[in-house]
Amino acid sequence: MSFLKDNSRFCGTGEKNRNGESLEEFLAGYDPKKYDNPSNTTDIVVVCSPEKLERWGQPLKVLLVKRSNHPSIGFWAVPGGFVELKEDLFEGAARELEEETGLKGLPLKQLVTWGEWDRDPRWRVITTSFLALIEGEAPVKAGDDAADALWMDVDLNEEETGENGFFQVWNLSLSCREKNIFLGAKVGITRSGNSLLTQEKYHLIAADGLAVDHGCIITQALLYLKERLK
Repeated sequence: MSFLKDNSRFCGTGEKNRNGESLEEFLAGYDPKKYDNPSNTTDIVVVCSPEKLERWGQPLKVLLVKRSNHPSIGFWAVPGGFVELKEDLFEGAARELEEETGLKGLPLKQLVTWGEWDRDPRWRVITTSFLALIEGEAPVKAGDDAADALWMDVDLNEEETGENGFFQVWNLSLSCREKNIFLGAKVGITRSGNSLLTQEKYHLIAADGLAVDHGCIITQALLYLKERLK
């Protein structure tokens, strides 16, 4: 059975495969459950600048939600969740952001896919991170499975840099002093390749109060923004 109503753009040359099957015959016998399928989620790093953002170093806030369910219950995370079966990533990210925080209509920049096999105890979960930017004030309200939603003051400082910048350690701090909430993460970045093409690998060294790898996700988004503001 085909997943789509119209398969015309997948016919290729129209010839049959090695088993003598047309596209329709192949799809009729295809079992999508033959192999274990990973689940897909989106995670959205929303950065807020009280004023027009013109340079790195201006005060910034990051939006976090408090998890009300397992895994990482009681910890803080960026908004996000599972993508529905017939929903593209941008739609899923926008929907989850609105459901969990009330924010809607924000332009989203797709950043990185995070695919470590052991990043979620429920199943093999691959997530794609997005960045959204707000200049000015934006009230938020927790919804769906978020127990709370807060703007956190953010600070990102480089602790260590190896030769030629191919290894870095960054300290991420997030806080809401009015509610006495202080969170943090230490994130390592290993780079390989050359000036034309560089592979980056983020790994979590330590975390305090942040869910799973969200310290890495936030750090990568902030470093992307830092590079754009050069």
